[in-house]
Amino acid sequence: MSNTRGFVFKLVGIAGFTVLAVVAVLFLPPVPQDLAYHDFADQRTLYGIPNFWDVVSNVPFVIAGLLGLLQLAGKQSVPGGLSELRTAYRVFFAGVLLTGFGSAYYHLDPTNASLVWDRLPMTLAFMAFFSMVIGEYLSPGLGRALLWPLLAVGILSIVYWHMTERAGHGDLRPYGLVQFLPMVLIPMILLMFRSRLNGAVFLWAMIAAYVVSKITEYYDAEIYMATGALSGHSIKHIAAAVGTLFIIIALRRRRPVGNDCTAT
Repeated sequence: MSNTRGFVFKLVGIAGFTVLAVVAVLFLPPVPQDLAYHDFADQRTLYGIPNFWDVVSNVPFVIAGLLGLLQLAGKQSVPGGLSELRTAYRVFFAGVLLTGFGSAYYHLDPTNASLVWDRLPMTLAFMAFFSMVIGEYLSPGLGRALLWPLLAVGILSIVYWHMTERAGHGDLRPYGLVQFLPMVLIPMILLMFRSRLNGAVFLWAMIAAYVVSKITEYYDAEIYMATGALSGHSIKHIAAAVGTLFIIIALRRRRPVGNDCTAT
């Protein structure tokens, strides 16, 4: 009984934090897309491809997404995952695969219009990953039930941002929530609850790769000036794709540890 109360208390805490975050963002003024965002450090044209390295550094996304989908192809069970979450795993890898194409397309000619096709598949991967964590740490049924609503929210945040940009008063607030709130909630869930699977280190490695990708993205120009070869943004793509590989390894190596995930 105490375990159940602890589980419910922690769940209410997660839900409360989510509500507070949403309300806080709603009180912020609209945030338009900074056009300087499109001005990446490495703009070299090689082999006739503009922004060559920012474009081709997306190939690891395609490879990682394909490897993940191939691992799940034709299988009704997931040795290192939960069978109830098969769809979430597949959507995650499909999102990663499509991010490779969408991001490459964007970097050929970086504009707000082409950025939509970068952010859309990336958001699908984010939301599917969030659903996976909820399913593995809270409840498989809850994770499965939330997958499609989370995907819908992610897509709508992109549509809303794009429409407001076209109307001349861009607003990134919903997209900011979709991208960053799960990356705050996921570590909280990993620390507060116990998974039905061992190998939490693989999820932490995924999170670490994501953090590295955001750091290198922020220091895009500084890294390019220091190396003279690759920019921070190109390295960001590689680091994020490596994070996907940790999930592939997790789905091969993890095993069930029991049915009680109520508390750590």
